[in-house]
Amino acid sequence: MRLSFTELNPMNWDWLFSSVIALSMCAPILGQSKVPSEAEVYVTARSTGQFMADEGFRAFEPLEQPDENYPTIMLDDAKSFQTIVGFGGAFTDAAASVFAKLPSESQDEFLKECFDPESGSGYTLCRTTINSCDYSDSVYAYDEVNGDTALEHFTIAHELLYRIPMIKRAMKISGERLSLFASPWSPPAWMKTNGNMLYGGKLKPEFRRTWADYFVKYIKALAAEGIPIWGVTVQNEPMATQVWESCVYTAQEEKDFVRDYLGPIFKTDGLSKIRIMIWDHNRGIMYQRVQAAYDDPAASRYIWGTAFHWYVGQHFYNVRMVHDAFPDKKLLFTEGSTGGTWTDGYELAENVIEDLNNWANGWVFWNLLLDKSGGPRHAGGLEGSNIISADLDSGRVIFNPAFYIFEHFSKFIRPGAKRIACTSNNDDLIATAFRNPDGKVAVVVFNKKDCEQIFQVWTNGKALKKTIPAMGIATVTF
Repeated sequence: MRLSFTELNPMNWDWLFSSVIALSMCAPILGQSKVPSEAEVYVTARSTGQFMADEGFRAFEPLEQPDENYPTIMLDDAKSFQTIVGFGGAFTDAAASVFAKLPSESQDEFLKECFDPESGSGYTLCRTTINSCDYSDSVYAYDEVNGDTALEHFTIAHELLYRIPMIKRAMKISGERLSLFASPWSPPAWMKTNGNMLYGGKLKPEFRRTWADYFVKYIKALAAEGIPIWGVTVQNEPMATQVWESCVYTAQEEKDFVRDYLGPIFKTDGLSKIRIMIWDHNRGIMYQRVQAAYDDPAASRYIWGTAFHWYVGQHFYNVRMVHDAFPDKKLLFTEGSTGGTWTDGYELAENVIEDLNNWANGWVFWNLLLDKSGGPRHAGGLEGSNIISADLDSGRVIFNPAFYIFEHFSKFIRPGAKRIACTSNNDDLIATAFRNPDGKVAVVVFNKKDCEQIFQVWTNGKALKKTIPAMGIATVTF
């Protein structure tokens, strides 16, 4: 209810007083919850052929007590939990080189659909790599001169060709709202025990200081290009020995590197605001991995939080356990390699909802863009489709079903949003809900059942009734 002062009769004080009372009953004053009158609903579903379809506004009706057997998503926006950092994908060499091959109009379309906060998905948190990764056209490091501990030959020239121009354009489209974190797959070969960026190996102890300095060089080189780095992870997948770029750390080794080198050197070089994340691997043993670092006060003080992936089992409870044991630390999903099919989208929807409900502060999928064969990737073993694919023969960008499913989160749950209490009485309906900085609430509901379901969103004595298509995802915002 909006009132214009030009519409008020200053002599009609009884009417004014009653209006103020009415407003006080529905406005979020002094922590009171707002009682909604209507909500806008967006739906994506294969069975109905909808892709982020705006179904318009639906009214909330009075309902004092939800029925136990009526499928209901129940909200309490007076109870809030973690704050969202953002959603997005990864600027890999593969994504940047494919992007560069597209015609300008397709490049513009891609950037607008992904990063425009008004008409697009509004991505605000993205990942990039330090040195090459498996999704690079070649194996390379920024300093490949053996024994160059002073890093006199350090250069990011490789990034200036494709990746940095792409990131700059994305930043512009986002309205400079894009936060970027960086992850190394491997130090240069000469710093490692196996003398190779591939096939695992470890960082040689004598090069720990040099490798920490390398991070600093990288961050300052990106800053000189107008790209601020928001955070870093210590090592991508530190328990994996891969045929591509990889480097192995035990929990103790990762803790020691942060405590004795990376953290102090960041502080000395004026980079204390750069968020350091540990682990950056799967959920399965994440508690054991972070325990060593978080139980060491000298290491813990430098660590912002835990990064994690999804590749071996779901183990959502482990995410919550890390939060419950170390509530001052953040949690960030930093990589999920997925195809773009409907089935992939269903997996993505469930994972995002469960991670958010278990205290994740954001969610970042893997490559932002790949070609139709799922590359380029020097390591081989291509994944196939991607959330967004490029047909380089026609110059078209293909936004696959999983892209629209992810948009249900990224578009409506904005940086600074706080998760609110959200429960479901139906095992086939899972949901998460957030209150944005502007006061709007966004509820994302996923129907895991292969048939249409009726359901309602209930809050503060009112309910909005709706149907949700088979395997459909809906965002309700008010």
